[in-house]
Amino acid sequence: MKPIIIGRSSSHFTRIARVFAEELRVDYDFHILRDLMSPKPEDYGGNPALKIPVLRDSRGSWFGALNVCRELWRRSSHQPSVVWPEDLTEPVSANAQELVLQSMATEVTLIMSRVGGGAESSAHQDKMRRSLGNMLGWLDENAASVFNALPAGREVSFLEVSLYCLVMHLEFREVLPTAPFTALTEFCQRFGTRASCAATVFRFDT
Repeated sequence: MKPIIIGRSSSHFTRIARVFAEELRVDYDFHILRDLMSPKPEDYGGNPALKIPVLRDSRGSWFGALNVCRELWRRSSHQPSVVWPEDLTEPVSANAQELVLQSMATEVTLIMSRVGGGAESSAHQDKMRRSLGNMLGWLDENAASVFNALPAGREVSFLEVSLYCLVMHLEFREVLPTAPFTALTEFCQRFGTRASCAATVFRFDT
C-alpha cells in the first residue's frame, strides 16, 4: 500500500513530512484535510488530537510530523544520514529544536485564534506574540552555533527541515516579519534551493 499523508499544503507541520518524503524518495499520496474545524477523528486519519499531519499505511496511522518522518525513513530504500532530535546532544542545538517546535505551536495558536474570530489583542495574545518574537530572536542570534553543532556528514536533519518550514510559514501566513532575522533568512535561502523544498511550496488548498 502506498503511504498516504493527510494534511494541508498550507501547514508547516505537514510540509515537514512532505519535505522528508521527498528527501527520502518515498512515493506517497497526499490527502487534503478540507475542514480544519472538523471534530471527527476519522477526518484526521484517526488522530484523536484532531491534528495533522498523519501518515496512513497498511499497518495503521502515524500521528504527528516526527512520527511520520521516522516511518518514512524506515520505508525508504535510500535511507540517507538523518540527524534526529535525540541526536542533538549540545545545549545550543537541543534548545534550538525545542524552540522551533514551540514557535510552530505558538504560531498555530495565533492563526487559529484569528481564523476563529478571537480577540486580536489580549494579555495572552500579546504574550504569545512576544514569546514568538523572543524565540525567533534567539534562533537568529544562535544560528551559527546551532549549525556548527550539527554533524558534518548529515544529509538532512529534522532541525533544519522544521526550522525552514517555520520561518517560511511565518511569512506565508503574515504572522511575523522575518526580514529582521538575517541569519535565518540566509539559512532559508540556502536550504530552499533543495528540490524537496521546491516540490512542497506553501499554498492554500482549494
